[in-house]
Amino acid sequence: MPMLIRSKDRKVTNAVSPNGKTPVIANTFGLPSGKAYSCPGATSVCEKICYAGKLEKVYKGVKNVLLTNWEQLKDANQQEMEALLYQMIDEFDKECDKRNAKKLFRIHWDGDFFNDTYTLAWKNVILAFPGIQFWVYTRSDFAVPILTGVDNLALYFSTDDDNWQLASNLKTLHDVKLAYLANNFAMGKERMLSITPKSAIPCPENNKKLPLISEKGSACVTCSQCVFARNDILFSASKK
Repeated sequence: MPMLIRSKDRKVTNAVSPNGKTPVIANTFGLPSGKAYSCPGATSVCEKICYAGKLEKVYKGVKNVLLTNWEQLKDANQQEMEALLYQMIDEFDKECDKRNAKKLFRIHWDGDFFNDTYTLAWKNVILAFPGIQFWVYTRSDFAVPILTGVDNLALYFSTDDDNWQLASNLKTLHDVKLAYLANNFAMGKERMLSITPKSAIPCPENNKKLPLISEKGSACVTCSQCVFARNDILFSASKK
């Protein structure tokens, strides 16, 4: 049976090497970015600065992994998607047990939910593994009502100057957490306060308050704001 390929990511890993420099477990999964592939909700803002898309262009091996995943999923039916995703997450679950690692999985370090069927497949697989905490950012508005209310999923709608009104509507309808990308933190804070009265938290890695990875763990796991959807989050393209 074909298998989906997990990825290691220093920022999100749930287990780091003793020297604090590299990930030990592949705890994320990606698809190729862009509207031609898995990102129907891509905005001009995210397309311009997409760090994952840039990695695809620089590292041929990365793009090949993402395309391999895409080819297996893009034309599959829901049952086939669920089988592939379940196999991947079951493998991750067992590896965490073997290494006594926290069961934290980031969905889509690159790419997004590309249709309802794929989103529903992920929902069922997430529900099948209640001992794993998943987190994900999406610009696919159709995914929000499908995934809202799943206890072991931290769901963020990714927003910016192009789609903030859509984000505001989703916040009102589904109380989804938002991840706002602005040119700088001040601009992002101002926009977020027009959407919701509670101040959003600047990403501490993006804000240069936390290292990408260290002996203490990856930035995302060390912070854990997004991992457990504790607050709306701000990202700055300029890191200022």
